[in-house]
Amino acid sequence: MYIVHLTSELAPLAKVGGLGDVTTGLSKALTAEGEEVEVILPFYDHIDRKKLKNLQVVFENLVFHENVNTLYSAEVEGVKTLLIAPENNFFKRGRIYGEEDDTLRFLYFTSVALEYLLKANKPIDALHLHDWLTALAAPLYYEKYQALGLRVRGIMTSIHNMKYQGVCSTEHFSRVGLNPDLFLKEDKLQDPTHPDKLNLLKGGLVYSDSLTTVSPSYAEEIKGEEGFGLGPLIQKNGGKLRGILNGIDTLYWNPETDPFLKKNYPAKLLSLDELQDDKRANRKGLDKMLQMDYDPNPLFTCITRLAEQKGPQLIRFGLEYVLKKGGQFILLASTPEENLKNEFYALAEEYQDNPHVHFHFVFDEELAHLTYAAADCILVPSLFEPCGLTQMIALRYGTIPIVHKVGGLKDTIFDIEHEDQPLSMRNGYTFDFPSNDSLRWSIDRAFEHLRNDPKKWERMLRNGFSHDWSWKKSALEYLEIYRSF
Repeated sequence: MYIVHLTSELAPLAKVGGLGDVTTGLSKALTAEGEEVEVILPFYDHIDRKKLKNLQVVFENLVFHENVNTLYSAEVEGVKTLLIAPENNFFKRGRIYGEEDDTLRFLYFTSVALEYLLKANKPIDALHLHDWLTALAAPLYYEKYQALGLRVRGIMTSIHNMKYQGVCSTEHFSRVGLNPDLFLKEDKLQDPTHPDKLNLLKGGLVYSDSLTTVSPSYAEEIKGEEGFGLGPLIQKNGGKLRGILNGIDTLYWNPETDPFLKKNYPAKLLSLDELQDDKRANRKGLDKMLQMDYDPNPLFTCITRLAEQKGPQLIRFGLEYVLKKGGQFILLASTPEENLKNEFYALAEEYQDNPHVHFHFVFDEELAHLTYAAADCILVPSLFEPCGLTQMIALRYGTIPIVHKVGGLKDTIFDIEHEDQPLSMRNGYTFDFPSNDSLRWSIDRAFEHLRNDPKKWERMLRNGFSHDWSWKKSALEYLEIYRSF
């Protein structure tokens, strides 16, 4: 099969959150299954060209709406990648998102991508779109490019985060040569809350042949309030909706071979004592790197984006409560929201003389890997979470998750003390309500079991290590849908 992904992120080339990891992991897994996979994304100016293998121009002077574009091909993580570089400044901003004209930028990218696919004149078995950023390709295909000769057997739109929908003015459509009146209709792209605006994600929902979310529980949640206004439309299209749990790249996230660790250790539990010795060696290396005092007491971490979705007030409470109980805490968090940035920078200032806590607000790959390997527990108190990858990575490194029971967290983490789940599945701590009391209860249990109940701790570790977190199963589920087109 010839499978094309249109995306805004591809790790490690261009990554802000989990979308970049998902696109890469799924594409690699599909390639390993013998499928022909091509990923198309913008050629951002900050991309490190050293990560592009066999970079070459494949299409010069592709004119779209009076703008000239150059298309490059390269190999990224073994995946064939096409990069679109327009002569305008849409992708010369030094970052992927956060611009006032984001909807216009990605409207343009998606349109150029379809223009290229038309000119390439190669039938596509599955066109896979990701979030609002490329969802416009579905209506564009059926309203324009199919009649021009582009051949696509089926289109899938994956919803990674329903909150972001790409609501934009009709002017943006006009600026890329599209007639907004064609789409500003209730049964097409008209936004249900702002009827004078267009909703790009809605276009993907209406026109795609298949819809997926990144976990089964999230597929149910978006039919209600988590649909952020599009819940009724999701319900209406429920027959083509399926939740497929994300995987992680288990070759990249592998404590046995991870080059960032101070001491490598098996990706399975041989004995609790040996694992604790190995984690202690990484802990000492981490403390030295961060100039923290080594402390044998429990180390907690949170590796996240500080956005409202991620439960920042719960993160703050958890951090302060762990310190109060005598533990250590490392917060690795980028801060895209200005108010949260100010709040957590002030918190870091407040704790600057405390040797048991460290704040790091710029993503650091080495530090993240080493923290996973050194920590005892990781907090994931998201208010909603389409899938989440940190809890899977943590278990791969023998670090126990404490999670709010929503979305993909609900599908992957099962409480050690919930007797309604088989003992062989219990791998962490969950709480039903996003409150300080609920989080406190889970942290208290983690301290108690780590210090006084090694059998329960070993059970969680063993279950986490033994589960297959790879993309293999998920990729086969995607292939099943592609083949049904």
